[in-house]
This record gives sequence, C-alpha cells and structure tokens, in this order.
Amino acid sequence: MTRVRMGIAVGGIALIAFGPWPAAAIDTSRPAVDAAVTRWEPDIAALEALDDREADPSDAILFIGSSSIRLWDSLATDMVPWPVVRRGYGGARYRDLCHFASRLVARHAPRALDVFAANAISQPDDVPPLADVLLDVRATLSGIRGHHPRVPVLFVAVTPTQSRWLLWPEIARLNAAIEAMCAGEQGTFFVATAERFLDPGTGRPDATLFRDDRLHLSPAGYAAWAETIAAVLEAVLGAAAVPAARSAN
Repeated sequence: MTRVRMGIAVGGIALIAFGPWPAAAIDTSRPAVDAAVTRWEPDIAALEALDDREADPSDAILFIGSSSIRLWDSLATDMVPWPVVRRGYGGARYRDLCHFASRLVARHAPRALDVFAANAISQPDDVPPLADVLLDVRATLSGIRGHHPRVPVLFVAVTPTQSRWLLWPEIARLNAAIEAMCAGEQGTFFVATAERFLDPGTGRPDATLFRDDRLHLSPAGYAAWAETIAAVLEAVLGAAAVPAARSAN
C-alpha cells in the first residue's frame, strides 16, 4: 500500500495552496562540500547544455537527483502517461545537490518536481551528523523554491538496499527527518518507499527489485518506484490532473 506524506493535509485530504511558498534561507557555502561541487561541475554543465538543446514537454514532472535518476532510462515509459524530464547526475549527495539544485531546475517549468539523492549515508566509517544532512536537504529545497515557489516538490525516500543494509537504521532515521521536514513545509511532500522494497517474508530488500550490485534498481524496481511516485502525484495534484491515458485505464 502506498503511503502519502504531505506537508498540508486536513482530514487526510491534501490542500494545494496557490500562494507563494517561502523557502528557508540556507547557507550552502560550507567548505566541506567544495571537492564534491568541483567533481560534479562538468556533469551539471552538460545537463545545462542539454536544457539548451531540448524543449520540455508541457506540464512535465521534473526528476532531479543521483544515479538512480541518471540511470532511469525507462523513466518516460515507466511514468506514462505523466510527461517527464530527467536530470540526474553522479553519485549525487545532498551536500552537492544543494549547490546545484537551482541550476538543475532554473530552465524548466514543471508541473511537479521529484527529488532523490541516496548517497548521504553510504559508508559505515563516514556517517555524517543527521543535522548536517538535513541542512543540505533544506538547502536543496531552498534552491528549488528560488525558481519554483508554487510547484509541488516530492522528496522520495532513500531506498533500503542490501549493499547498505548495515546502514539502514541510520538511513531510516534520515528518511524520518526528511518526512518531518516535509510535514512542516507548504507544498512539500514525502514519498515513502520502504514497504514496497522490503520483502515481507524476510524484512530485507527484495532482491528482484535491484541489479546485481544490490544498490541500483532493476527494471522491476523502477516499475515499482514509478507506481509509488505516480500514486503520490495523483494524490497531490488531484485525479483531474492525471493525463487522459491514465484516466482511461
């Protein structure tokens, strides 16, 4: 069952406000991220060049984030009938995504925006303070809101994976913190995915949803992800906003 976490809700029904949604003033100039920003600058420049060459479909859902977005070659097919734009890079972590978010969204006019970055907690010997990661998540939202103050933003939970299973308690705490942030920010929503990706029999990640690296999604995993995200989009935007092909199914 898909669970939708929303920033604004009354009686379980989402209320989408159409006034400006203010972004928190976040400092994204911390020196610790300089190396990551330098590393990914060529990738961001390449995505900006792609923006110059390609026109977005009308009312597209813009996906930004890390390698799971970058590698989602079937995104347009998996998300039918929602039109989509894909702008993933890396290896992204929120510590560098917060610097690049403004540039990744500036040249687009999306109907809604999906954010996913899974690498903040990836090494057992280098788990960053939760407060620092959450600061970067808020800074990412701030960069988006600078260009799109009224667009719904969906933060997709970090997926449970076998390759990082020892870190799942810390990752689950990060997901809870992002969910709480979304609950306090207008027009900002959390997409919970753990139930869909954990095998109910073992309580561990469902191997059929992942590639051999036990980290990135398989075609079946992307299909499951798309189904979960599409359900949240419909709940957030309203059934009337679903493109005609889905309504006809």
